[in-house]
Amino acid sequence: VQLQASGGGLVQAGASLRLSCAASGRTSGRIFSNNGMGWFRQAPGKEREFVAAISWNGGSTNYADSVKGRFTISRDRTKNTVYLQMNSLKPEDTAVYYCAAARSSAASSSRDSYRTWGQGTHVTVSS
Repeated sequence: VQLQASGGGLVQAGASLRLSCAASGRTSGRIFSNNGMGWFRQAPGKEREFVAAISWNGGSTNYADSVKGRFTISRDRTKNTVYLQMNSLKPEDTAVYYCAAARSSAASSSRDSYRTWGQGTHVTVSS
């Protein structure tokens, strides 16, 4: 399965963006239907950190404290796509955002729980 993230860009503080992550490939349907999905981000000079995750059926979500109340993760299983709606963006949200497919069906916050990663999309928030 391949994951293609998109939707990044340059915005001002307080603005919104919606990131998308589309799964494709021979096993994409099976993996996307059965596995948790997550978003991580990596700012320059920092470690990749957890942002949000969603369980296989969307019934459970998990957020980093820094984005709770501002970001919303969702998935459309008919489109093999997971979304990250980002509102009230702050300069500290500036990073490359990566989507990933988990090894299990859970909404995990651990990087080790993810086996397939997309290429990343850049988000820059100016003050």
